[in-house]
Amino acid sequence: MSTVLPAPSREANTLALAAGPVPARPARTGPVPTAPAPAAPAPSRPRRDPFVDGVRAVGILLVVALHWLMVEATWDGETLAVGNALAHGGAWLLTWLQPLPLLFFAAGAAARYDFDRHPGEPGWRFAGVRLLRMARPVAVFAGVWALLLAALPWLGVPSAAVDRVARIVPQPLWFLGVQIGLLALTPVLLRALRRWGAARVLVVAAALPVVVDLLRFSDEVALPGAPNVLLVWAVPYLGGLVYAARRLAAPEEVAARDLVPERTALALLALGGLAVTVLLLVVGPYPRSLIGMPGDAISNLAPPTAPVVGFAVAQVAAALLVRDAVARWAAGSRLVRWAGARSMGLYLWHLTAMFAVSGVVLLGAGEALPEPWTWDWWATRATYLGAAGVVLAGLVVLSRAAERALPRRARITA
Repeated sequence: MSTVLPAPSREANTLALAAGPVPARPARTGPVPTAPAPAAPAPSRPRRDPFVDGVRAVGILLVVALHWLMVEATWDGETLAVGNALAHGGAWLLTWLQPLPLLFFAAGAAARYDFDRHPGEPGWRFAGVRLLRMARPVAVFAGVWALLLAALPWLGVPSAAVDRVARIVPQPLWFLGVQIGLLALTPVLLRALRRWGAARVLVVAAALPVVVDLLRFSDEVALPGAPNVLLVWAVPYLGGLVYAARRLAAPEEVAARDLVPERTALALLALGGLAVTVLLLVVGPYPRSLIGMPGDAISNLAPPTAPVVGFAVAQVAAALLVRDAVARWAAGSRLVRWAGARSMGLYLWHLTAMFAVSGVVLLGAGEALPEPWTWDWWATRATYLGAAGVVLAGLVVLSRAAERALPRRARITA
């Protein structure tokens, strides 16, 4: 391997000219020692992966948009009835845009990159440090809602409405609980991937939720579906671990391990995952919506079911097929940077913003919300979404200021 030496600088050339000609040295008769060639610097890894940043931003914004489209509420003076606008007509198709697999994929990739910076960190510490990062915004969220539960009835808001909303707004916290569990298991999952390989581990991980559902819906074993809350979301999380590990490995090592070209494998996974999802919905007891809907005997999300596994595989594989385009867009996108820096706040406060705007219409103005998907509903979407966006932006700014006022977390030592 040849070594390219740097060209002399302008200052070096000037000094050489000023000193005049260099006298010739006598020729050596023995072998001339050669200096060892300097080692090539290790390739520097980018501080961030724009693809993961883009996936996370798109996922968060889709969660907000879908939840805001779902709002359907009526107030008769005594009871606040909350429905789901996506349960009307063919609107259930929009539930197939739900981005939870992408968010768990991004969480897995971020965890793998983070673990690379802290190798050998015990699972409890790995999860604990990251739990404390989440604790500050969650503490502010819980504290504000504790105050609202006391203040809103005193301000004249009916207690029945406050109680109904207070049971809904904390529901997104389940995501953080599952993420902490997966973070704690990250060292174990990485060891399994190294020992048995990504293909074997992913196949087993995808099969386990199917086994749980078979037992859950069988007549012989009364197994609850609760294990799938962790098992289903472990599949896209593992996908994120595998993706980041491939990015951290040398390209020649990755190519040597691939039995099938990467894009071919991703296309097969996307089509196969979609086909499995549709097949399970057709032959199984599952509803066609990929979230829980009013009146459905079974929810595909609480707890998640086997069709969601196929959907997660298809969604993540499809995202990876357009990785380069997403990475280029995300690298220069102000929206991605803005949403990424505020992802936790957007996730925690978007339902509060939604109910704040709806509450002003229902309770403040005494008006009914438009019937979903009617002309009046479409005509008011821009105003409604704009108002909710303004409220959400204000809540995120205020919550970030409150987080900075909290004491800093203590350092955890192993």
